[in-house]
Amino acid sequence: MIAKISNGKNTAKLLAYLYGPGKANEHTDPHLIASWDGFAPDPGRSPDTKQAKEQLVQALDLRVKQAGERAPEQYVWHCSIRAAPEDRHLADEEWADIARRVVAATGIAPTGDPDSCRWVAVRHADDHIHIAATKVRGDLRPARHWNDYLTADKELATIEKEYGLHQVVRGDRTAAKRPTNAERRKAERQHRERTPREELRESVRRAVAGAESEAEFFERLAAAGLFVRQRVAPSGDLLGYTVALPGDRNKDGEPVFYSGSKLAPDLSLPRIRARFTGDSEHKAETAEKNGGHAAQRSASSPASARRSATATAWAAMLVIDQGDDGAAAAEIAAAGEVLDALAKTSAAHTRQELREAAQAFERASRSHTRAERLHDRALRQAARDIVYSGPALGRGEDGAVTAMVIDVLFFVAVSTANWHSKHQHAQQAEAARQAAEHLRAAYRTASAAPMAALHQQGHRLARPLHQKLASTVRSAVPELADTVLTEPGWYALAATLTDAEQAGYEPAALLAEAAGQRQLDSADSVSDVLVWRIRRIADLPAHPLETQPAAAPTAAVRTARPLTAQINQRHSGPTVRRVR
Repeated sequence: MIAKISNGKNTAKLLAYLYGPGKANEHTDPHLIASWDGFAPDPGRSPDTKQAKEQLVQALDLRVKQAGERAPEQYVWHCSIRAAPEDRHLADEEWADIARRVVAATGIAPTGDPDSCRWVAVRHADDHIHIAATKVRGDLRPARHWNDYLTADKELATIEKEYGLHQVVRGDRTAAKRPTNAERRKAERQHRERTPREELRESVRRAVAGAESEAEFFERLAAAGLFVRQRVAPSGDLLGYTVALPGDRNKDGEPVFYSGSKLAPDLSLPRIRARFTGDSEHKAETAEKNGGHAAQRSASSPASARRSATATAWAAMLVIDQGDDGAAAAEIAAAGEVLDALAKTSAAHTRQELREAAQAFERASRSHTRAERLHDRALRQAARDIVYSGPALGRGEDGAVTAMVIDVLFFVAVSTANWHSKHQHAQQAEAARQAAEHLRAAYRTASAAPMAALHQQGHRLARPLHQKLASTVRSAVPELADTVLTEPGWYALAATLTDAEQAGYEPAALLAEAAGQRQLDSADSVSDVLVWRIRRIADLPAHPLETQPAAAPTAAVRTARPLTAQINQRHSGPTVRRVR
């Protein structure tokens, strides 16, 4: 169950809505199910609806009039309570009990208090009720209802368990503000898929992804076509900003502006500035190395930027799994920037799933755990490189490396979900799981062509070589052998192991390291994961068509470092090296 609480100053207007047809004639059989004393008039059951409604307004407003100027300006308290779509039908008596418990929990009408506020509960639909109350007590003091949303939500969580209803995943007040009903209706009238608030949130997140300064951030906002206003103090210091979509106007024809904090808590100017922590020192160090010149924006190719992001994201995942909470929170937030950058520059066939993955992960990127921002520098740089490397083609090496980075980001999302679950962040954990599913779908699309090419390459290998490689798999990873050798991806793995051996690596050691880096239970295909891990570790081209002819292996092929050393030193870069 979900409660929504608001305050107003017109009892008659609220009751007119509750007993009226609704904004889209959605109200059916409006009627009273509970009240402060059990004897309040019910306009829904009275032969004279108008008179009963006037009597109910007078009864609810009685103490407000008696209190006079001591009454709160917004004296009307309105709470709607909605059941989940999958919940069973609740009878009027059950809804009445729920209403009494909510007004008691919130301080509107504490149990046993003879001076509690006057209230009524109205039902005009199967799945929700409305509670209307006036916030003046019998002793003419204002109601004590501080933190009413939290107390109502806590009581509803208890009610869900007792009534056997769907238990809602509850948040920690770090979620982005949802669009209002008015914003949704306006978007529908304008035939928009999303509200301006949601579009602006995505645009601002993409603008800040990998940005190194406020100037660059505002430059990107302008480049995205947004209207931008800056709030400047008399001293000249920048205090905040607001943004608007060019096509979103109010009734007077003026742009509708939203502040960053109204889009999402981490998009306020102070929170954005926090992302730049350490960047100034990093830029100073870079400038010193470059003889006093600032570093230029990355001009690497899309494939190169994504390949680098793959290694960086893998290192970040290990921090999320094994690091302290502050470092993990920073890496999770920065992973959201990488997803935003990837969605912005992805090819058409993966764009929608990556966009939805980024939107889902947005909720997972925030919690009350304070992020130690210096830890996110590498991932933020990876996001920056992806942005400035330009759009990926979606084929050849670009497409294959995109599949490789999506594969790693899937595991980052899984690690993020596990981290949030461990910290009892239910909404964030669920958001990370949703992002992982979108990444899984994006991976299937991105990997289809390169995996098919590797599959063909593996099919062309001689039978004795296949037998030799199968024997290698059984000796190096016996616990995975039965799975790997029967998967469709086995041929792609065989081709990858052959490429690695030709490049001077020991296949058995590569397999052992790739399998030992992290659990594989969440993967659709173990062999697919091993393909990308081995190609990353051995620095092999992601797409086989890009592979240059390699010399046949000779005695110069060396065994990789001992497995214990590999497992004890899992960094972002390759840990198995050729010995020249």
